[in-house]
Amino acid sequence: MDDPARLDAIFAALADPVRRGMVARLAGGEMGATELAAPLTISQPAVSRHIKVLERAGLILRRVDGTRRPCRLAPDALAGIEAWADTMRRTMAANYDRLDGVLSEMEERENDQTDP
Repeated sequence: MDDPARLDAIFAALADPVRRGMVARLAGGEMGATELAAPLTISQPAVSRHIKVLERAGLILRRVDGTRRPCRLAPDALAGIEAWADTMRRTMAANYDRLDGVLSEMEERENDQTDP
C-alpha cells in the first residue's frame, strides 16, 4: 500500500471489535445503521460514530436512499491490508530463506570439522 496514513486508518478502524463485527455483517450485504446496531448494546450515536470511523478509513460506503443511509463494504476495502500482508509474507519468507542458508553453511562447516 502506497499510503501509510490510509493503512493506519484501516488498522485503527479494525482494532475495535464492534467495528470488525459491523464489517463482518456488511460482508453479507448492504444494511442501514439500525440494522447494524440491532445485535449491539450501544447507543445509536455510538453506532453512528463507529460507522463514521469505518467510512473515513475507506472500508465502507454510504448512499442516500430517501431518509435511509445504507452502508456497504467498499469494493477494495481490504486491498490495503492484503497488499501489506503480502509484502510482510514475502519479506519474512526471504528472511527465512537467508536463515536456512546460514544454518546450512554452519552445518556444513561443523560436518567438515568432524570428518577425519
